[in-house]
Amino acid sequence: MRLVVMGTGGFSVPMFRALLDSPHEVVAVITRPVPSISKGKAPPPNPMYEETTKLDLPVFMPARINDPVTQQMLSELAADLFVVCDYGQILSAETLQLARLGGINLHGSLLPAYRGAAPINWCLYDGCDETGVTVIHMTPRLDAGPSLVQRSLSVSPAATAAEIEESLALLGVEPVLEAIAMLERWDGEASLGVPQDRARATKAPRLTKQDGQVNWQRSAVQISNQVRAFQPWPGTFTFWQRHADKPPIRLVLDAVHAVTADEAASGDGGQLPGQVVQSDKSLQVATGDGLLQIDRIQPAGKRVQSAAEFLRGYPLPVGEVLGS
Repeated sequence: MRLVVMGTGGFSVPMFRALLDSPHEVVAVITRPVPSISKGKAPPPNPMYEETTKLDLPVFMPARINDPVTQQMLSELAADLFVVCDYGQILSAETLQLARLGGINLHGSLLPAYRGAAPINWCLYDGCDETGVTVIHMTPRLDAGPSLVQRSLSVSPAATAAEIEESLALLGVEPVLEAIAMLERWDGEASLGVPQDRARATKAPRLTKQDGQVNWQRSAVQISNQVRAFQPWPGTFTFWQRHADKPPIRLVLDAVHAVTADEAASGDGGQLPGQVVQSDKSLQVATGDGLLQIDRIQPAGKRVQSAAEFLRGYPLPVGEVLGS
């Protein structure tokens, strides 16, 4: 079949490579525009575009996928199927109709759970012990089409979002090929796939910088999940008012864990959420439920360092309250 692949992020690259090696013909790649460098900052990465620079393939980077000019270009490609993954724009009904069989999308969750731009992050944030991938036959509604193929993956308690993304990207390769085979056999009239249960749908909105700020009223386990979920971006951070006459220091929590009974600092257990309870042998902070041990930390403008190294350069007294 003639395929047009639409993708931007690294999650789409393993699938794209598999399609290039398949009997199908990838006739073009659609990806998000690569922004120009501004104010000395490098543009955000576009792994799909970087992948295409090695190939002799037409690559298009429309600002708006549903623009009439873009639709005319897609029509001229005469695709049998759009294969979409980690692209970043929603295809309208009119755009989907420009491929003979419409479009399929590889999504990084067990739909209908975690519909949206950041399913892996919010799944880890919620402390899920299982996730997976779903290939859907696309509709104009976000991640709402019927499910064609699903695969599940167990989530390690220590896994980060970057690690789960890599695993799911590889896990999604075979389901995409299976879904394409299903569409090759489809007569265009029989029901295809399993409709999603809208009552079970949950959302996974795009991340913002503010999502990373620690709320110390949450439990130690929940904050640990937040750190895993928001690596590498937006990161999980708090503030320390080290000097009353200066702005607070922003501290990024790079690695943490909920303290076990054997590790817990001695005390009466009446500390405030965010209060430092140990800062000699280790760095432990009280939360809304339990103690959190900070293993690696990054002060603003500095590199990531162990808690012990941090405390040598930034003595943090017991009793200080973070986040205030």
